[in-house]
Parts: sequence; structure tokens; C-alpha cells
Amino acid sequence: MTCAIGYFDGVHLGHRALLAGADVALTFATHPLETLAPERAPRLLMSHEDRLAALRASGVSDVVVLDFTADFAALAPADFVRDYLLPRGVTGVRCGANWNFGAKGAGRPETLAGFGIAAEIVPYAEYKGDAVSSTRIRAALSHGAIADANAMLGSTWFVRGELFTGKGLGRKIGFPTLNFHIPSYYVKPPNGVYVVRYAGARGIANWGVAPTMGTEKWPEPVLEIHFTETMPSSFGDDRIEILDFIRPERTFASLDALKEQIRRDIAFLSAHK
Repeated sequence: MTCAIGYFDGVHLGHRALLAGADVALTFATHPLETLAPERAPRLLMSHEDRLAALRASGVSDVVVLDFTADFAALAPADFVRDYLLPRGVTGVRCGANWNFGAKGAGRPETLAGFGIAAEIVPYAEYKGDAVSSTRIRAALSHGAIADANAMLGSTWFVRGELFTGKGLGRKIGFPTLNFHIPSYYVKPPNGVYVVRYAGARGIANWGVAPTMGTEKWPEPVLEIHFTETMPSSFGDDRIEILDFIRPERTFASLDALKEQIRRDIAFLSAHK
């Protein structure tokens, strides 16, 4: 049995190359840095549930989820192999050339040979000449480079949000919205205006605090979607796809100036493919 091992945040093109020839994905309930260095633990590309669903959809026959505890992190490479790989009948591990495992990353692909396990080195997927990684995708999103992030993911990045009733301010100025609270564990792109898709309908979304509203602005970033083409097929979904970045959020001198900019944003959406 061949396995691929990792946290697999985003299940991006590089991960899929590893998973393509694996029978089993061995992953973790939480990101390793949440245990090893909580202050450096990254915000994530997807929820735990969506990550497991994407792993199952990759074609592996099973997904094994381990708890990445302090005791687990302290396992010597040999103990990891003896306790977690050999009992599962693992005969091969698909990995990148720089993959490491065990306490302090002391285990290397060549370590596996001493236990009769073959290391199958998989070339890194590349985008614009550099290796695709979850870290690189997070960086792209944090700079609003949505097209680059989606290219490296090999799919459209999405978040899940909680629909709530807003203050009705968008409706008052002629641009009604659906409003979503987005969980704080997600990577946060810059406050700004985005092209999004929700329940089959495209729209423009302000992801931010709506600063032009003054004392009625949001205390924390909210995703507000205005639909101009077709309305969503339903309102029971919580998945919002992020298709493109239009512009940074800004404070306008007046509501009329804001409305004029929203019209320009709608024109961008109409021209967007």
C-alpha cells in the first residue's frame, strides 16, 4: 500500500500530484504548527471538513486522520514508521525530495529504506517557475492575487460563511446585499471588492468594514454580496467562491461617490469572463 503524508491545506496541484498514485492519504486533524509553534500557525485555505472532502475526492481509497499532539511531534522517525506506517501495511510513501518527518524533521525519504518502505519522489508542481505550496498560495491571497492563487490551487478558492441580516444600508442606496460572517481561521485577503459566485450567481462583494458608512461601518470585516446578473438559485448554501480582485476598499467623500464607484465595479463584473 502506498500513502501520501501531509496536512494538505488547499489540496492544491502539488498535493494532487502526490495523491495521484497513492492508495491512502495520511493527514492531521490540526496544522502541525498549532502544536509546534502556535504563534506561527497560519490561517488556512480551507476548513477541516472541506480538506477531508477534497482528499477523498482525489481518488485515494482512504483518508486517515491523526492527532498532531506534542507526544506525536516528539516521535523519532523510526518510532513513527513502526507505530503508524508498518501496522497499516505501508510499502511506499509518495513525497517530495525535501520531505521530512519525525521529531525535528530528522527523518528523510531515504530513512524509509531501512524499514523496507520505498520512497517515491514526486516532482514538485510548478507555477511561473516556482514550486506550488500552501504557503505560496496563502501569500498570493493575502496580496489579492486571486488569479494566481486559483491557478496554483487548480480550482476556485472558496470560503464558507454564515448568512446574517444586515443593517439594510445597501438597499437604501440602491445596492442590496447578502451579508456573511467569514470564520477567522481562513486566510484573509485585503479588504476590497471582489468578483464572487454564490449559489450559481455571480456578484460583486465588498469584503471589509464599509468605512464610508462612518459610525455604522462594521466593527470587523464582513463579506457583502450584490447581485447584478441573476439571483442565487437558493439561499441555503454557505459556500462563496472568490473569482477575482477588483480594487482595494476605500473611504469615499460621499454616498454619491460610493454609488458611482459601485456602478464602475458592476461594469467590471459585466466584462469579467
